[in-house]
Amino acid sequence: MVRPRAFVTRMVPDEGIARLATLYDVEVNRGDRPLSTQELAERARECTAMVTQWTDRVDGALLDRCPALRIVANVAVGYDNVDVPAASARGVWIANTPGVLTDTTADLAWALIMATARRMGEAERYLRGGKYRIWSMMTLLGADVHGKTLGLAGFGRIGQAVAKRARGFDMRVIYTGARRAAEEVEHAYGAVFVDKPALLREADFLSLHMPLQPETRHWLGENELACSSRRRT
Repeated sequence: MVRPRAFVTRMVPDEGIARLATLYDVEVNRGDRPLSTQELAERARECTAMVTQWTDRVDGALLDRCPALRIVANVAVGYDNVDVPAASARGVWIANTPGVLTDTTADLAWALIMATARRMGEAERYLRGGKYRIWSMMTLLGADVHGKTLGLAGFGRIGQAVAKRARGFDMRVIYTGARRAAEEVEHAYGAVFVDKPALLREADFLSLHMPLQPETRHWLGENELACSSRRRT
Protein backbone atom coordinates (compact mmCIF):
# COMPACT_ATOMS: atom_id res chain seq x y z
CA MET A 1 0.00 0.00 0.00
CA VAL A 2 1.35 3.38 -1.00
CA ARG A 3 1.46 5.76 1.93
CA PRO A 4 0.43 9.39 1.47
CA ARG A 5 3.20 11.96 1.44
CA ALA A 6 3.64 15.05 3.61
CA PHE A 7 6.01 17.96 3.20
CA VAL A 8 7.23 19.99 6.19
CA THR A 9 8.30 23.39 4.88
CA ARG A 10 10.50 24.44 7.85
CA MET A 11 12.10 22.57 10.74
CA VAL A 12 9.83 21.67 13.65
CA PRO A 13 10.72 19.63 16.78
CA ASP A 14 11.65 16.01 16.06
CA GLU A 15 8.70 14.79 18.13
CA GLY A 16 6.30 16.41 15.68
CA ILE A 17 8.03 14.90 12.67
CA ALA A 18 8.01 11.46 14.33
CA ARG A 19 4.27 11.64 14.96
CA LEU A 20 3.64 12.76 11.39
CA ALA A 21 5.74 9.85 10.14
CA THR A 22 3.27 7.36 11.65
CA LEU A 23 0.79 8.45 8.99
CA TYR A 24 2.84 9.79 6.08
CA ASP A 25 6.07 9.45 4.21
CA VAL A 26 7.61 12.72 5.38
CA GLU A 27 9.98 15.08 3.59
CA VAL A 28 11.40 18.00 5.58
CA ASN A 29 13.08 21.18 4.43
CA ARG A 30 16.09 20.68 6.67
CA GLY A 31 17.73 23.81 5.35
CA ASP A 32 15.31 25.67 7.64
CA ARG A 33 14.88 28.65 5.39
CA PRO A 34 11.72 30.03 3.83
CA LEU A 35 11.14 28.47 0.43
CA SER A 36 10.00 30.41 -2.59
CA THR A 37 6.58 29.72 -4.09
CA GLN A 38 8.29 27.84 -6.90
CA GLU A 39 10.19 25.64 -4.45
CA LEU A 40 7.06 24.96 -2.38
CA ALA A 41 5.16 23.94 -5.49
CA GLU A 42 7.91 21.62 -6.68
CA ARG A 43 8.39 19.86 -3.34
CA ALA A 44 4.71 19.55 -2.38
CA ARG A 45 3.37 18.75 -5.85
CA GLU A 46 2.56 15.12 -5.05
CA CYS A 47 1.89 15.55 -1.32
CA THR A 48 -1.41 14.99 0.44
CA ALA A 49 -0.42 17.16 3.43
CA MET A 50 1.80 20.17 3.93
CA VAL A 51 2.97 21.51 7.30
CA THR A 52 3.62 25.23 6.91
CA GLN A 53 4.76 28.17 9.00
CA TRP A 54 3.85 31.85 8.79
CA THR A 55 6.76 32.47 6.40
CA ASP A 56 5.05 30.34 3.73
CA ARG A 57 2.50 31.94 1.43
CA VAL A 58 -0.27 29.49 0.56
CA ASP A 59 -2.58 30.87 -2.11
CA GLY A 60 -4.72 29.65 -4.98
CA ALA A 61 -1.83 29.59 -7.44
CA LEU A 62 0.21 27.31 -5.18
CA LEU A 63 -2.74 25.04 -4.45
CA ASP A 64 -3.43 24.67 -8.18
CA ARG A 65 0.11 23.38 -8.62
CA CYS A 66 -0.36 20.85 -5.79
CA PRO A 67 -3.62 19.10 -6.77
CA ALA A 68 -3.06 16.18 -4.39
CA LEU A 69 -3.11 18.40 -1.29
CA ARG A 70 -5.96 17.74 1.11
CA ILE A 71 -4.71 19.56 4.21
CA VAL A 72 -2.38 22.45 5.03
CA ALA A 73 -1.43 22.49 8.73
CA ASN A 74 -0.09 25.92 9.69
CA VAL A 75 2.18 25.84 12.75
CA ALA A 76 1.07 29.24 13.98
CA VAL A 77 -1.71 30.81 16.00
CA GLY A 78 -2.78 32.92 13.03
CA TYR A 79 -3.22 32.06 9.37
CA ASP A 80 -2.67 35.39 7.61
CA ASN A 81 -0.32 33.60 5.22
CA VAL A 82 -3.06 31.27 3.97
CA ASP A 83 -5.80 32.15 1.49
CA VAL A 84 -8.56 30.28 3.30
CA PRO A 85 -11.33 30.93 0.73
CA ALA A 86 -9.06 29.65 -2.05
CA ALA A 87 -8.35 26.50 -0.03
CA SER A 88 -12.02 25.97 0.76
CA ALA A 89 -12.92 26.31 -2.91
CA ARG A 90 -10.47 23.52 -3.71
CA GLY A 91 -11.55 21.22 -0.88
CA VAL A 92 -8.32 21.70 1.09
CA TRP A 93 -8.56 21.71 4.88
CA ILE A 94 -6.66 24.39 6.81
CA ALA A 95 -5.47 23.79 10.38
CA ASN A 96 -3.64 26.06 12.80
CA THR A 97 -2.39 25.88 16.40
CA PRO A 98 -4.31 28.42 18.53
CA GLY A 99 -3.55 28.69 22.22
CA VAL A 100 -0.35 26.65 22.27
CA LEU A 101 1.90 29.66 22.94
CA THR A 102 -0.31 31.64 25.33
CA ASP A 103 1.80 31.07 28.45
CA THR A 104 5.06 31.09 26.53
CA THR A 105 4.25 34.48 25.03
CA ALA A 106 3.19 35.84 28.42
CA ASP A 107 6.50 34.65 29.87
CA LEU A 108 8.37 36.43 27.10
CA ALA A 109 6.37 39.61 27.66
CA TRP A 110 7.42 39.51 31.30
CA ALA A 111 11.03 38.91 30.34
CA LEU A 112 10.86 42.11 28.28
CA ILE A 113 9.15 44.06 31.06
CA MET A 114 11.77 43.02 33.58
CA ALA A 115 14.67 43.58 31.19
CA THR A 116 13.39 47.06 30.35
CA ALA A 117 12.70 48.08 33.94
CA ARG A 118 16.07 46.85 35.17
CA ARG A 119 17.96 47.96 32.04
CA MET A 120 19.36 44.48 31.53
CA GLY A 121 20.29 45.00 27.90
CA GLU A 122 22.20 48.17 28.72
CA ALA A 123 23.88 46.50 31.70
CA GLU A 124 24.99 43.51 29.64
CA ARG A 125 26.55 45.78 27.00
CA TYR A 126 28.11 47.95 29.70
CA LEU A 127 29.74 44.92 31.33
CA ARG A 128 30.90 43.26 28.14
CA GLY A 129 32.23 46.60 26.92
CA GLY A 130 34.63 46.69 29.84
CA LYS A 131 33.08 49.83 31.32
CA TYR A 132 32.41 48.46 34.79
CA ARG A 133 35.01 49.60 37.31
CA ILE A 134 33.35 49.92 40.70
CA TRP A 135 29.84 49.63 42.12
CA SER A 136 27.78 52.82 42.19
CA MET A 137 24.21 53.15 43.43
CA MET A 138 23.17 55.34 40.52
CA THR A 139 24.78 53.34 37.72
CA LEU A 140 22.07 51.72 35.57
CA LEU A 141 19.67 52.10 38.48
CA GLY A 142 16.52 51.10 36.61
CA ALA A 143 13.00 51.06 38.04
CA ASP A 144 10.95 48.83 40.31
CA VAL A 145 8.21 46.69 38.85
CA HIS A 146 6.44 45.73 42.07
CA GLY A 147 3.61 48.01 43.08
CA LYS A 148 3.46 49.77 39.73
CA THR A 149 0.62 49.97 37.22
CA LEU A 150 0.59 47.58 34.27
CA GLY A 151 -1.42 48.65 31.26
CA LEU A 152 -2.63 46.02 28.79
CA ALA A 153 -3.84 46.91 25.32
CA GLY A 154 -5.87 43.83 24.54
CA PHE A 155 -7.19 41.42 27.16
CA GLY A 156 -7.57 38.10 25.40
CA ARG A 157 -5.85 34.86 26.32
CA ILE A 158 -2.33 36.31 26.31
CA GLY A 159 -3.29 39.60 27.93
CA GLN A 160 -4.96 37.70 30.75
CA ALA A 161 -1.91 35.45 31.17
CA VAL A 162 0.28 38.55 31.50
CA ALA A 163 -2.15 39.99 34.06
CA LYS A 164 -2.03 36.74 36.04
CA ARG A 165 1.73 37.07 36.40
CA ALA A 166 1.43 40.71 37.45
CA ARG A 167 -0.37 39.68 40.63
CA GLY A 168 2.87 38.20 41.92
CA PHE A 169 4.39 41.69 41.73
CA ASP A 170 1.46 43.34 43.53
CA MET A 171 0.76 45.43 40.46
CA ARG A 172 -2.36 47.37 39.65
CA VAL A 173 -3.64 46.09 36.29
CA ILE A 174 -5.64 48.20 33.87
CA TYR A 175 -6.64 47.26 30.35
CA THR A 176 -8.48 48.42 27.28
CA GLY A 177 -9.76 46.61 24.23
CA ALA A 178 -12.52 46.32 21.68
CA ARG A 179 -14.85 45.03 24.38
CA ARG A 180 -14.88 44.76 28.13
CA ALA A 181 -14.18 41.36 29.67
CA ALA A 182 -16.78 39.61 31.79
CA GLU A 183 -16.93 40.73 35.41
CA GLU A 184 -15.71 37.35 36.67
CA VAL A 185 -12.67 37.55 34.38
CA GLU A 186 -11.81 41.03 35.64
CA HIS A 187 -12.16 39.82 39.20
CA ALA A 188 -9.99 36.74 38.58
CA TYR A 189 -7.09 38.86 37.34
CA GLY A 190 -7.69 41.99 39.40
CA ALA A 191 -8.02 44.01 36.20
CA VAL A 192 -9.89 47.28 35.65
CA PHE A 193 -11.24 48.38 32.26
CA VAL A 194 -10.28 51.90 31.14
CA ASP A 195 -10.33 53.83 27.89
CA LYS A 196 -7.23 54.35 25.77
CA PRO A 197 -6.33 57.84 27.09
CA ALA A 198 -6.53 56.62 30.69
CA LEU A 199 -4.43 53.56 29.85
CA LEU A 200 -1.67 55.73 28.37
CA ARG A 201 -1.92 58.26 31.18
CA GLU A 202 -1.84 55.86 34.10
CA ALA A 203 0.28 52.87 33.03
CA ASP A 204 3.89 52.62 34.17
CA PHE A 205 4.39 49.67 31.84
CA LEU A 206 2.37 49.07 28.68
CA SER A 207 2.11 45.69 26.96
CA LEU A 208 0.30 45.29 23.64
CA HIS A 209 -1.65 42.10 22.93
CA MET A 210 -4.01 42.98 20.07
CA PRO A 211 -4.41 41.19 16.75
CA LEU A 212 -3.11 43.15 13.77
CA GLN A 213 -6.22 44.47 12.05
CA PRO A 214 -6.96 47.71 10.18
CA GLU A 215 -8.35 49.30 13.35
CA THR A 216 -5.33 48.31 15.45
CA ARG A 217 -2.58 49.17 12.96
CA HIS A 218 -0.53 52.10 14.31
CA TRP A 219 -2.52 51.97 17.55
CA LEU A 220 0.62 53.19 19.29
CA GLY A 221 2.40 56.05 17.56
CA GLU A 222 4.03 59.42 18.02
CA ASN A 223 0.99 61.07 19.61
CA GLU A 224 0.46 58.26 22.10
CA LEU A 225 4.13 58.13 23.06
CA ALA A 226 4.15 61.90 23.52
CA CYS A 227 1.13 61.62 25.83
CA SER A 228 2.90 58.97 27.88
CA SER A 229 6.12 61.02 28.03
CA ARG A 230 4.33 64.12 29.29
CA ARG A 231 2.98 62.10 32.21
CA ARG A 232 6.54 61.46 33.35
CA THR A 233 7.88 65.03 33.13
